[in-house]
Amino acid sequence: MTSEALDKTYRNRAIGNEGTAMTSAAKPAAKKLNKFEKFKAKKDGLAIKEQIEEFARIGWEAIDPDDLQHRLKWMGVFYRPVTPGKFMLRMRTPNGIVNSTQMQVLAEIVQRYGEDGSADITTRQNIQLRGIRIEDMPDIFRRFEQVGLTSVQSGMDNVRNITGSPMAGIDRDELIDTRDLVQKVQDMITNNSQGNYEFTNLPRKFNIAIEGGRDNSVHAEINDIAFVPAYKDGQLGLNVLVGGFFSAKRCEAAVPLNAWVLPNDDVVDLCRAILEVYRDEGSRANRQKSRMMWLIDEWGIDKFREEVSKQFGRELPTAAPHDEIDWEKRDHIGVFAQKQPGLNYVGLHVPVGRLYAQQMFDLARMAEAYGSGEIRLTVEQNVIIPNIPDANLDAFLAEPLLQKFTLEPKPLERLLVSCTGAQFCNFALIETKNRALGIVRELEEKLDIPNPVRIHWTGCPNSCGQPQVADIGLMGTKVRKDGKSVEGVNIYMGGKVGKDAKLGECVLKSVACDDLPEVLGNILIENFGAKSH
Repeated sequence: MTSEALDKTYRNRAIGNEGTAMTSAAKPAAKKLNKFEKFKAKKDGLAIKEQIEEFARIGWEAIDPDDLQHRLKWMGVFYRPVTPGKFMLRMRTPNGIVNSTQMQVLAEIVQRYGEDGSADITTRQNIQLRGIRIEDMPDIFRRFEQVGLTSVQSGMDNVRNITGSPMAGIDRDELIDTRDLVQKVQDMITNNSQGNYEFTNLPRKFNIAIEGGRDNSVHAEINDIAFVPAYKDGQLGLNVLVGGFFSAKRCEAAVPLNAWVLPNDDVVDLCRAILEVYRDEGSRANRQKSRMMWLIDEWGIDKFREEVSKQFGRELPTAAPHDEIDWEKRDHIGVFAQKQPGLNYVGLHVPVGRLYAQQMFDLARMAEAYGSGEIRLTVEQNVIIPNIPDANLDAFLAEPLLQKFTLEPKPLERLLVSCTGAQFCNFALIETKNRALGIVRELEEKLDIPNPVRIHWTGCPNSCGQPQVADIGLMGTKVRKDGKSVEGVNIYMGGKVGKDAKLGECVLKSVACDDLPEVLGNILIENFGAKSH
């Protein structure tokens, strides 16, 4: 089927009309559509791929508003009103893995924009580039293709970067190597990075994670589909969870599908089946009630499983009695022996995930010179360089970059995570990254903190910084102080990752950011054993 035919097919499915000739009496009532579904029905977002050269020629100010503000996201290009003319470009880095050549290309792209250029490691093991100019996009996409990079279908109502165990293939205690599975799922969804009209018109965004270890390194519970290792009748496979999501109106942990699959193409086929059911049956009326969990709520998990099984096309085995997530979460910062004799991986702490061009060049060079040229990203916004021989370790550890990306961060900075914030994101209600670093460093100067504390910042209720999985989560809002509207946060506590993961709850509302050093200091003393110097 041609891309044009697929475009028409799935556009018609979205509006509840297969295009058959019907009288008005026989024709079913049209489904109510939100404004996003209406502009998607006019033109599929992926169609923008053919207009990149045109957009580069005419300039961003002449682009149709729907194309500029929305459809460009299908190619990973995000217009940001807070930085007009300077775009964000979101990559796809399956399982969080890039090679040194790819990192060097990304560094060169960031470098061309001088002070405007930077990159962020995201909470989905991904990289976002900042400062991008629309006139450079054709050249950038050509460079991506030359080195095997892609940004296709990375925004809006598409499947986001697919996460997998950061230690895949090198962890001595690994159960399943997730790398090939993650890549196959991405290839299915994106048509081998060329773009796939079958999955460019979901009701909302969609997250998939595949865990292969024992410590839930991918935060399975917050994904629309998550696979976790589980033995059944002595055979190792994957239990399946569905429906986890964060949004401005609701946050839910994923629930068991009562399904178990082998770590082979069944994973790919089941992802396809679930996506097809959600694509065809998910609500497109109220955008705040369009994530897949709302469909599961409407149908009940038994009917949802039944429909997925039909789409899967063969018997869907019931879940194993329990999974193998029995470790507390590791952060992978430091030097660790791999399962391959004589090789090591080194986890570098990247403060709030922010990278600049020279640091990216250094990472590429170090991975090539001391390891195998591979670089891995984690959902904690950090970097791992694997496959470093014993003989290369001392020289690697003497690299100047490790003074900035330390292997021994202080206890609050060690697990600090932050979204982009108001510096670059128009959704954010507060500035996050710089403030987050400043406050934890101030607290670490005043307090003795016995153990690392996971603190997550997010600039708005969309929860990109995932405050619900943190020991202490901070969600940006506007508050009144001294008769004025100022930046503030709602505070969450009780989130847990790894074994027995759970979502935290809001415990304190409308705290002005200026008051946070004192408020957080008290929380650390009362709940986490901190003591004043």
